[in-house]
Amino acid sequence: MSSDQLGLNFPNLLLHACCGPCTEWPARQLMLEGYRLLGWFYNPNIHPLVENKRRRENFSHLIKLLGFNALIDETCEPEAWLNWHASKESRCRMCYCRRLSAAAWKAKELSIPAFTTTLLVSPWQDHAALKEIGEAAAAEANVKFIYRDFREGYRQGQQLAKDDGLYRQRYCGCLPSLDESAFKEKILRDLADL
Repeated sequence: MSSDQLGLNFPNLLLHACCGPCTEWPARQLMLEGYRLLGWFYNPNIHPLVENKRRRENFSHLIKLLGFNALIDETCEPEAWLNWHASKESRCRMCYCRRLSAAAWKAKELSIPAFTTTLLVSPWQDHAALKEIGEAAAAEANVKFIYRDFREGYRQGQQLAKDDGLYRQRYCGCLPSLDESAFKEKILRDLADL
């Protein structure tokens, strides 16, 4: 679906990116549709710092391969996630709010009329919450949130990431999600080797 088919008269789009592998499919699709993307890596939820750096580096590698511009924010703030004592669902909503609100205001700051997020490719994210929070953040910043269900391309995106030699993580990003991962011990061993 092109920007014209969406009833939008702009080709510029800020693409909030959670990681390289999740960027593969949405970025390729959006560029095929004629969008001029500016990627923005902003993920203060990704911990520990070595993991955050690893994901930033893989995102940078992908951006060079795909040939579009990006900004990378190195913020890493484990305290907010470690000190969150409410439910997992509310922790995820807090995380979506922080990142999507920041993306809306970054789009506004850069005079880009709309934004979306690569979080929408993951079958493990809460799409209803992402849509609700993205639209609310967009309204506050007076920009447009583009909701797209990219999940149909998740497996293909993961294969593209593998073909491109990208690191494919096994947990969402925050330390509580690492604790919940079935791969926790292997992840910790791999991180210790970095």
